[in-house]
Amino acid sequence: MSEQDDRHSDVDDIASEHAPDRFDGEFPIRIHGLTNAFGDVKIHDQLDLDVKRGEILGVVGGSGTGKSVLMRSIIGLQVPTEGQIEVFGQNITEAEPDEVIGVRNRWGVLFQGGALFSTLSVGENVQVPLKQFYPELSQKLLDEIASYKTVLTGLPEEAASKFPSELSGGMRKRAGLARALALDPELLFLDEPTAGLDPIGGAKFDELLRELTDTLGLTVFLITHDLDTLYAICDRVAVLADKKVIAVGTIPELLENDHPWIQEYFNGPRARAATATHERGKALDKPDGQGA
Repeated sequence: MSEQDDRHSDVDDIASEHAPDRFDGEFPIRIHGLTNAFGDVKIHDQLDLDVKRGEILGVVGGSGTGKSVLMRSIIGLQVPTEGQIEVFGQNITEAEPDEVIGVRNRWGVLFQGGALFSTLSVGENVQVPLKQFYPELSQKLLDEIASYKTVLTGLPEEAASKFPSELSGGMRKRAGLARALALDPELLFLDEPTAGLDPIGGAKFDELLRELTDTLGLTVFLITHDLDTLYAICDRVAVLADKKVIAVGTIPELLENDHPWIQEYFNGPRARAATATHERGKALDKPDGQGA
């Protein structure tokens, strides 16, 4: 085993020591009767949604349907007008601030564009949540964890010393993902993670996310417009329209839904192209002689 592997093993041991018991219920996120309003304008009206443990749930909807508002409500950045949000079995809409803090260190968030602090290096960005929740950690250990998380997301170890302005768009996304994974979360929230990436970069990010989800046992709440992402890695898709979640299911299940927006979205020319790409990929994955 190399010296780097030894260091990463030590980081894993320390992370396990600090981590709370993992949630073993079926639904780490449960939302019932959620209403969000800004003045007289209702964004959500009695919205219901359950997110299954271990799945990648894609969240889609037209502009103004409140996809990001829904995510912000779950992570406590938006106080709903009414309704109930349970995370890991705890009602966070009624919890005391200290109780919410005890839940927040169990999720990670990647906002649009990465949302990195421009005056901090990648490694320092990764250390921000660690310093917030575990101020007793030594600087040496913080540096080790930051290096580990940087490599975990497919970046070279030396990227930890670089500033966001020195990175490409795809590298900034991975750096933001490294920070989101800093606390070894059980839940991962991603807001348009492949937006602005070229098709190759987007596909590689999807592949990385699927691998991390399976390896780390994550549950992923993924807001996206990227049809290739939906077809490639999402276990289910939730559709926001008419101020509610109007349907949740696999893409074949959604295609049987006759709602006009769903039909237009999943049967349009871009959706047909994504379907064809997905089918070609499945054919290539078959053993020799069984492909299309």
